[in-house]
Amino acid sequence: MTPLALGAIGLLALFALILLSVPVAFAMIIVGVVGFAASAGITPALTFLATEPAHLFSSIDMATTPMFLLMGAFANVAGFSEDIYALAAAFLGHRRGGLAYATIGGAAAFGSVCGSSTATAATFGRVALPQMLKRGYAPGFATGTIAAAGTLKSLIPPSLLMILYCIVAKVFIFDLFVAAAIPALITIALNLLAIHITTRLNPNAAPPAPRASNAERRQALIVALPTIVLMLVIFGGLYSGIFTVDEAAAVAVVLSLIFALARRRLTLASFKKALLETAGLAIMLYMILIGASVFTYFVTVVHMPEALLATIDALHLPPIGVIALLLVAYIILGTVFEELSAIMITLPFVLPVVVHAGYDPVWWGVMNVIQAELALIHPPFGVIVFLLHGMAPDIPMRRIYLGVVPFLLADFAVLILLTIFPGLALWLPHLVN
Repeated sequence: MTPLALGAIGLLALFALILLSVPVAFAMIIVGVVGFAASAGITPALTFLATEPAHLFSSIDMATTPMFLLMGAFANVAGFSEDIYALAAAFLGHRRGGLAYATIGGAAAFGSVCGSSTATAATFGRVALPQMLKRGYAPGFATGTIAAAGTLKSLIPPSLLMILYCIVAKVFIFDLFVAAAIPALITIALNLLAIHITTRLNPNAAPPAPRASNAERRQALIVALPTIVLMLVIFGGLYSGIFTVDEAAAVAVVLSLIFALARRRLTLASFKKALLETAGLAIMLYMILIGASVFTYFVTVVHMPEALLATIDALHLPPIGVIALLLVAYIILGTVFEELSAIMITLPFVLPVVVHAGYDPVWWGVMNVIQAELALIHPPFGVIVFLLHGMAPDIPMRRIYLGVVPFLLADFAVLILLTIFPGLALWLPHLVN
């Protein structure tokens, strides 16, 4: 049987298990072990299953995942989301669409101290949505803005999706964090432009709010200072070289804990809840990483990447054509799988194709993260859209999906820009290194 045929059977088996509601992590482990056993024998397969998790957990990079998750949990307890949103609203709320601008800006800032995109969306759904609806914002536009704001977390360090990509792709986490800086700024700018265009085409979607006084702005700034300090410590320490990624994670956890205690927001119950939530999410992510590692070994053993490269070479596509084909495939895949699963399943055989086409794995990591943003909000299974509909069941799903259309177009524009000009992601890492 050819490598492509073996790989195809493995993928089909993987999809079948997932459709049967087997968790993605266990589905990858089962297919990886069975496939490895079929090609090399049961003893080597079971030996690998025993040794690979130990090897994976010996990586210091694994420690960053629970620490950044815990930082986000403590930041939520401390009320940082409300502070940063109030600060943005104080300075931008009086403009047409000002609360939408504040939501994008506030979520981008809060994303730097929060662990996940869904947590960011849920937080701003609770904080921003009532304010926007109270000021007469169109429900679809309001929820669409919050959904788009939630996805920004994926592209803003410290991003868990970036960390997991780096662990599987064997890329330095710091390099990907640096590479994401310019694409993140472009994405934020295009999201703000989407708000500007939408509110000009439909002024009733976002009426202006009263202007905050200078005293109110000063008060909002003072209240938000702990959040700003935490952001400066993380970004300043990372990008100046004072901290490694692991050290930045540790310092961020301690600072967020101190701020939560200083504000008297952290009770024994909330502390236990933060630890339990962090442990649950970390275990889930660890299992996915173990599954991805086992599945990657199976794909490598059957020589699927090499066979796929030979097949693509036979098509005589230019490098940009290969990338365009992969992007379309990911967009289609994103309608079926949540973003992390799609990346972990496909990375073992897609990354060699990308590198063979002459592209940098760091650049592809940024592209993967943007594709993950799209998957979070585009139909039919946008996780964040479902989350917001659950928080505001009186707003129809169709209206929320229509509200995210301008932001989807913004993300597509970023993908196109980075495809045509990869240097937008790679210039800064090359400069730093």
